[in-house]
Amino acid sequence: MRIASSKKAIVVREYQLDIGNVQVFDNYMVSTFDDGATITLERAYQIIGISEIHFRDKDFGYISLRKNSYAIDPTVYNYLRGLENLKAFAIVSKKEIDMHNFKIEKLFYKKNMEFFIEYENALTWIKKRLKANKGKDNS
Repeated sequence: MRIASSKKAIVVREYQLDIGNVQVFDNYMVSTFDDGATITLERAYQIIGISEIHFRDKDFGYISLRKNSYAIDPTVYNYLRGLENLKAFAIVSKKEIDMHNFKIEKLFYKKNMEFFIEYENALTWIKKRLKANKGKDNS
């Protein structure tokens, strides 16, 4: 029998945007966008703004929970790449099309980005990446 961790992640703040929902935790964000939404540069700025409010002086990770189908303007990744403190970017989906899209998105992003089928695996990877970066900062 597997016992779940007693240390439950606490949502620091939740944002309801016109394209979906963003939850902010201690050192990462999770987004779930609406079916049919389009993530434009303007909408990405909303998410970047949220990250600046909560993670201005600390490293963080980002999990894109792809429950729905939506479009992303690939130029968004040029701006995300510029966020120095965004250390890990995870995409979670069970859909094959998202796996194919991920390969293309990764070409634009060019930083730590991984694809996961299970949310828990994505979260574990994000936390490992943040811990690894913390070690680098102290050297």
